[in-house]
Amino acid sequence: MSHPLVAPVPDESPAVPLAELAPGARAIVVSVDTATPIGRRLLDLGFRPGTPLRVGRRAPLGDPTTYFLRGSRFCLRRREAEQVQVGSDTGEAPTDR
Repeated sequence: MSHPLVAPVPDESPAVPLAELAPGARAIVVSVDTATPIGRRLLDLGFRPGTPLRVGRRAPLGDPTTYFLRGSRFCLRRREAEQVQVGSDTGEAPTDR
């Protein structure tokens, strides 16, 4: 039986780690690794399957990166963002507000 917070990934759009997206990219959360405390916390914060997000700015040395979703702004380190798998977004992305 699959975990209820893990959505299936469409064949035409393979999931990638959130950390691999470039600034300005838009995506949909596909799954979160709930086997780690960080992954469970990200679920609590709103990184849930089906949630659209946008990648904001990345720090000059490449870490951390800002992400916008559900009307909030989150700043995550690469190792934290790797807990979230995302797929391509075909709809509207969240705003900065």
